[in-house]
Amino acid sequence: MISQPIVMLAGHVDHGKSSLLEKIKGISIVKAEPGAITQSIKSYNVSLKTIKKITGKLLDQLKIKLTIPGLLFLDTPGHAAFNNLRKRGGNLADIAILVIDITKSIEEQTKECIQILKQYKTPFVIALNKIDLIPGWNRIVAPLLQEINQQPESVKLDLDNRLYTIVGKLTEFDLNSERFDRVEDYRKQVAIIPVSAKTGEGLPELLMVITGLAQKFLEEELKIEVRGPGKAIVLEVRKEKGLGECLDVVLYDGTMKVNDQFVVGDINEPKVGRIKALFEFEKGKLTQISEVHASIGVKVNCKDVENILPGMPLMIVKDNLEELKEDIKKEVQEVIVYKKTDGIIVKADTLGSLEALTNLLKEKGIKIKSASIGEITKKDITEALTQKDELNRVILCFNIPPLETQEVKIISNDVIYRLIEDYEKWLIEAKKELETKVLKSITSPAKIKILKRCIFRKSNPAIVGITVLLGNLRNESVLINEEGKKISRIRGIQKEKKNINELKESEEAAISLPDAVVGRHVFEDQVLYTEVNEEEFKELKKLKSFLNHGQIEVLKEIINIKRTKNPLWGI
Repeated sequence: MISQPIVMLAGHVDHGKSSLLEKIKGISIVKAEPGAITQSIKSYNVSLKTIKKITGKLLDQLKIKLTIPGLLFLDTPGHAAFNNLRKRGGNLADIAILVIDITKSIEEQTKECIQILKQYKTPFVIALNKIDLIPGWNRIVAPLLQEINQQPESVKLDLDNRLYTIVGKLTEFDLNSERFDRVEDYRKQVAIIPVSAKTGEGLPELLMVITGLAQKFLEEELKIEVRGPGKAIVLEVRKEKGLGECLDVVLYDGTMKVNDQFVVGDINEPKVGRIKALFEFEKGKLTQISEVHASIGVKVNCKDVENILPGMPLMIVKDNLEELKEDIKKEVQEVIVYKKTDGIIVKADTLGSLEALTNLLKEKGIKIKSASIGEITKKDITEALTQKDELNRVILCFNIPPLETQEVKIISNDVIYRLIEDYEKWLIEAKKELETKVLKSITSPAKIKILKRCIFRKSNPAIVGITVLLGNLRNESVLINEEGKKISRIRGIQKEKKNINELKESEEAAISLPDAVVGRHVFEDQVLYTEVNEEEFKELKKLKSFLNHGQIEVLKEIINIKRTKNPLWGI
């Protein structure tokens, strides 16, 4: 049997996902939500009969036999579209509708949805919403293409400009897209359907494209064993008045019945429970049922299960309890990471969001020491503190409340790609700070000259006037001559009767040299260099971008001095 495809609506907040589904479903979804924003994931079945009623004769243009029973739409809170909804080896959604507000174009959470869609290789189309807000747009009761052609030339041009601006931005994600009627190959191009969730314009065309794609390209994937044991994903956990603990799940394979025993994933060990009752959400209310078949969204009233996290796999038991427990444990452990090597700490609210985040971090070559679900613990902070590399002493949190602590760096955001951007910005700044710190701990390359008639004291200590020819001279640096012979450590720098720690290029001052005698070790007009050992040289090579031109030039001269005695010095 072929199950109905699971269709995800995704996109930036306020771009019209719920309004679009409301228009399709014909029920007031938005009004029931506080502040008209979707606060939880809901599922809605749209039968093939309803699809045919909305699309009219458009489906006939496809010239294909429709065998899918309908579409199961999942409505999600904005960018959380794919974060909870993962199953082993991919995304729960068979196909997706990425909703983009034509007046706002691609925004933050749109980018995140595109990245996760690509990551899971989920086919999708774009609903370019709010065409009714284009200045001068006239509502004409006609098929979409006919309606567009009857608009004033200025409106048609405005629509095309907005649409192709988005087409251009999508190329940044390596996506080839086009208006649905101009698509040459639906396997290679993303179809864009202009729509209005407010007026219903373009919705027949949107349903036609989604239904046709699902039927043509997903038929094999949609074949299921209806009577087989159910496989589901937990969308949400909540207590219902008069029922107690309930799980909102999407059943994507097999059958689920009252009294069935099930295994559900947990952070540590899988939990076992039993179904007390099943409820389907129909016409704005819960209806009790005894059995359901995939694909469908259903509310499971259960016992013996507490504190289950969204995104966890749920399987119905058929004389294979231990086997299922092992399978689910393995599935959860595939996402949760604990390594002995160095790396950052990653925290997320659900298994799906953790998987999405860690995959994107791995793509960028960012090493992860541990990745887990739930709030930051003392163990997480200890793990971060024990990192050898200071730059790994950081915890990234997605949809997790940040912890007030000065011990480690905590970066949090509720948009995955923005979280990664915040981390990358912090990393750049942290590297600069660390490299500045390292630079201050090693000798700064400098070339100086002893000034004529500026011998203030010949010995114990020798005090001479100098000018810095190249680089930066720091107090406590050791000086060598042009033959590489050690002269003395600097025990003080004085300029205009003030003690200072550093002199820059072209600056003049008096320096104290306790181990040198003027006339024996140092002379007027003599050129001296700071002593740089091999370890310091190697560090300075790594930090070359932080050295000024003078420091780089004098370092080359010091290398030449060192290699006259040892040709392999610094190699």
